[in-house]
Amino acid sequence: MSNWRSGWIIGDRTSAVAKAYGAKLYDAVLPGRRVRQAFRDQARACAQLGSPFTALLLSLAAERLDTRTHVGQLVLNWPGGAGRDALALRFAGALHALVLSDADPELTSLYPPNPMPDPERLWQAVERALYEHGGAIMDTLASPPQTNEVARSGILLGGFLEVAKQSALPLRLSEVGASCGFNLCWDQLRYRIGDQKWGAPTAPLELSPEWRGGLPDLNVPVEIADRQGCDRNPLSPRCPVARKRLLSYVWPDQTDRMRRLSAILDLAARTHLSIDQADAADWVEQRLEQPVPGTAHVIYHTIVWQYLPQAARDRIRAALNKAGEKACTKTPLAWLRFEADGEGEGGLLALTYWPGGTTVKLARADYHGRWVRWLQ
Repeated sequence: MSNWRSGWIIGDRTSAVAKAYGAKLYDAVLPGRRVRQAFRDQARACAQLGSPFTALLLSLAAERLDTRTHVGQLVLNWPGGAGRDALALRFAGALHALVLSDADPELTSLYPPNPMPDPERLWQAVERALYEHGGAIMDTLASPPQTNEVARSGILLGGFLEVAKQSALPLRLSEVGASCGFNLCWDQLRYRIGDQKWGAPTAPLELSPEWRGGLPDLNVPVEIADRQGCDRNPLSPRCPVARKRLLSYVWPDQTDRMRRLSAILDLAARTHLSIDQADAADWVEQRLEQPVPGTAHVIYHTIVWQYLPQAARDRIRAALNKAGEKACTKTPLAWLRFEADGEGEGGLLALTYWPGGTTVKLARADYHGRWVRWLQ
């Protein structure tokens, strides 16, 4: 029997080890306790968000990953916060990248669209992949995941329409954490909102989230004066390596998300968006320095806030408040964000609008845009 299959497999002995050794010695016997919990938490989230395969994969890793491989050593001794750094998503994405590259036929044979695999077979294939492709996996683990979900445009749409309605001006778009810029293209898509439609009938992609509650005003005219984004590691939709990287972070049993991502990659490649490589706080401060009269400036982001250091969040808030104090009807400012708030199902879409600085809760929505509950 080869080395990667030998030795103690942790499995269901986790709780027994904890009881036998106590909390203080637990990490010495079963390293990475906090990392394992982060993997379990992410597995539960994957199950709730409709990815049973990824839930199984991360549950197995939470219980069975050990330090016999360089990958295991890196993951279980992760120097940062495993939850904040989305370590479980990095791990899942690294394995999916091997599958998308056809680098590991055995692992590929156990991934969707094949039937749900036997857990033992799946973990054996994963363990072997950790040995044989350790370098590639660790390269992927070094970078944060970029899950720039285009379906979130179906959530943001109501917020943009609200800004256009209040301002009656063209919109100047500034997206924080834009990755490839998918959600900078929101006005070039078509939408089915309840029994209503919005957008160009010939658009290459339609978003049709399950809509709950009332509808935003879909009859507001929208004009885009400027669109720009920033990201610490912007990816080009025209780069084959970047395209594969983005696809790897989509959970492999969610075929609709894979289809949407492929379609929006093609659209973004044709649009030639401007995405700056920049620190989020620096970039927001710079974008706010020079108001453009006759436009409504919208600073926005989706599932980005949790990944920013507290100092960066404080700077962005301070910059928005400072610019908001100077805003007038000719240079209005809006802060639109869809983020986790820990207060209800899904995430919260909120809008702060200056002059005035009033904040309203517009909607609650599924993190991947499957449903939206309009609150207005």
